[in-house]
Amino acid sequence: MSERSRLFWPPKDQDKHHGKGHRKAPPQGAGAARSCDHSGCAEAGDYRAPKSRDALNEYYWFCLDHVRAYNAAWNFYEGMSADEIELFLRNDVTWERPTWPLGQRGATFRFDPTKVKDGFGIFGEEFSETAQERTVMNSAELVAMREMNLTAPLTVELVRARYKELCKLHHPDANGGDKEAEERFKRIGQAYKTLMESLV
Repeated sequence: MSERSRLFWPPKDQDKHHGKGHRKAPPQGAGAARSCDHSGCAEAGDYRAPKSRDALNEYYWFCLDHVRAYNAAWNFYEGMSADEIELFLRNDVTWERPTWPLGQRGATFRFDPTKVKDGFGIFGEEFSETAQERTVMNSAELVAMREMNLTAPLTVELVRARYKELCKLHHPDANGGDKEAEERFKRIGQAYKTLMESLV
């Protein structure tokens, strides 16, 4: 590893975590030291290094010279493509937890004043009506409400029922192919789509 690479600390004599993959350092004394895991080395294995990228909690134990050599040769991203490395780094920024752009998860939320109990009248007597009116966000929704002859508060069931009623009334087949009825039928369809998108 280079000087900027990840460090694998603490050394075993400072290791206070004894969960999975962690080995408690043996007591100091004659014959108690762990030997270096490098083949043919008889030095004490006082320094740990991970066995692989996929087993970071499993360790080899080396002497100082061999842990330096191991770290110098260590390449965490070995065998990964540039795209895989980029994805890994992006996931690592958020500790591999899913994220969403700010406000996206609540974009479809609509405030329902009927679910707020204002027992002390803090918000005023007309709280329900004014709060529901504030949920009508743009003029397209207001135009759609006028087209379907609806007033706030709106519900999916209410809009759906009114749409069916108006379709039966203004369908071209029910009006002998009248062009004005056909145009009104198209406007009703567009108004229904606009209001349903605002409610769902």
